[in-house]
Amino acid sequence: MELFFNPFDNLVCILLGISFTVWFTLLLVFIIVPAIFGVSFGIRRLYMKTLLKLFEWATLRIERGAKENNHLLYKPYSNAIIAKEPTSLEEEIKEIRRSGSNRDLNSAPEFEMSDIFYFARRGVASIMDDEVTKRFSAEELESWNLLTRSNNNFHYISLRLTVLWGLGLLIRYSFLLPLRVTLAFTGVGLLVFLTCVIGLLPNGRLKNFLSQKVHLMCYRICVRALTAIITYHDSENKPKNGGICVANHTSPIDVIILASDGCYAMVGQIHGGLMGVIQRSMVKACPHIWFERSEVKDRHLVAKRLSDHVEDKSKLPILIFPEGTCINNTSVMMFKKGSFEIGATVYPVAIKYDPRFGDAFWNSSKFGMVNYLLRMMSSWAIVCSVWYLPPMSREEGEDACQFANRVKAAIARQGGLVDLLWDGGLKRGKVKDTFKEEQQKLYSKMLVGTQEDRSRS
Repeated sequence: MELFFNPFDNLVCILLGISFTVWFTLLLVFIIVPAIFGVSFGIRRLYMKTLLKLFEWATLRIERGAKENNHLLYKPYSNAIIAKEPTSLEEEIKEIRRSGSNRDLNSAPEFEMSDIFYFARRGVASIMDDEVTKRFSAEELESWNLLTRSNNNFHYISLRLTVLWGLGLLIRYSFLLPLRVTLAFTGVGLLVFLTCVIGLLPNGRLKNFLSQKVHLMCYRICVRALTAIITYHDSENKPKNGGICVANHTSPIDVIILASDGCYAMVGQIHGGLMGVIQRSMVKACPHIWFERSEVKDRHLVAKRLSDHVEDKSKLPILIFPEGTCINNTSVMMFKKGSFEIGATVYPVAIKYDPRFGDAFWNSSKFGMVNYLLRMMSSWAIVCSVWYLPPMSREEGEDACQFANRVKAAIARQGGLVDLLWDGGLKRGKVKDTFKEEQQKLYSKMLVGTQEDRSRS
C-alpha cells in the first residue's frame, strides 16, 4: 500500500510548528522570565505613550469633525461632586422660614408647613445628583479611546477614524486577546501546580521563601496578561508582617495589582469550581484565611481568625477591602468596621486606575466574571497608580468606626477620590431606616432643643 504525502500539508505543518515555537519563545524571553526576576524592558510603558498620542489625535479629529458639521461636541458629565459650603438642617429651615413667612423667628418654635420644602428640596437634589448610584456605573470619559463601548457619545467620527478603530479591533482581538489568555492560563496553571508542590515541604523558612517567590512570579505573569502598567509610590510604607493592608476596591484584579509587588494573606469565602481549586492549592503553601459559607456571618469567629493571624508576626499581612463591594474608582464608600476592631497596625493603600486605556470597574450586576475578564483582556491596557500610605494605629479614645473613617479619608485624599459616608451595600439593598430616623431626630432636636433653651433663658 502506497502512502501519498501532500507537500502543501507538510509545509503547513512546518509553518505552524515554527509559529508556535516563535510564539512561546517570545513569551518565555520577554514575559515569563522577566516576571520571574521582577524586571521590565519598558515595552509596556512605550506602548502606553503611543496609545496616549493616538487618543489625543483621535480626539482632535472628532472635535474638528464636530466643528465642520456645526455641531456642539457632547462632553459627558464628570462624576466629581461640586463641593459647597455645608449647612445644618436648622440653618436651612430657618432660611426657608425667613423667606416665606413674616412671623418672628424668635417666637416659640413649632412645626410649619414651609418646613416640608426643606425635605422635598433635599429629596429632589438627591435624585438629580445621586452621589451613590452613579458610583456603581462606569466612569464617563471626555475623549474616545477607540473602544466601541466608549464611543456612544461621539457621533462625528471620520472615515479615517473608523478605519483606525477597525485596525485596533483587529489588533486587540486577534493578537492581544490570544496572548493575554495564554499568559493568564500560564500564570494560574503555574500557581496551582507550584503551590501544591511547595505544600509538600515541611513548614519552615525554605517553604515560606519558595512560597513568596512563586506567588510573586505567578501574579506578575497574570499582571502581564492584562498588560497592566502599574506605578508604585512610597514603597517604604509597604505592609509588614503582622499588619492589615486595607485598600479601596474597584475590581477583582485589585488583588493581582497589589500581590505582584508584595505577598499577602488573602481573606475570603471558600468557592467551588476553578476558584476553589486555586484556593485549596494556595493555602497549602501559605496560611491564607478561607471561611465556609456558614462561617462568614459569624463576626466573632471571623474576628478571632484575623486576630490570631496578626498576632503571629511571622505571617504575611492580611489584605482586606473594607468597602465590601466594587466602586467605580471615583470615590471611596463606607468601610466596614470589622477589620478595624482587631487592634492591629493598619497599612492603607490607595489604588487609582486610568480609565482612558480600559475600564477596570467590575459591575457585578451587569457582567459575570468571565465576561468581565474578557472585557479586561480585550481592552488596550490596565493603567493604575498605587500609593502606600504610612501605617496607622487606633488612637486612644477612638472607636472602630472613627478609626475606619480616618483611614478611609486618608485613602480618598491620596487617590484623588470622593470621600462618601454611604454604605456600598446600597448597591444591592435599600436605604436603612436608621438614615431616615437620623433626619427625623435632627428635626425633632431642633424643635425640642430650642424650646429647652428658651425655658432656661
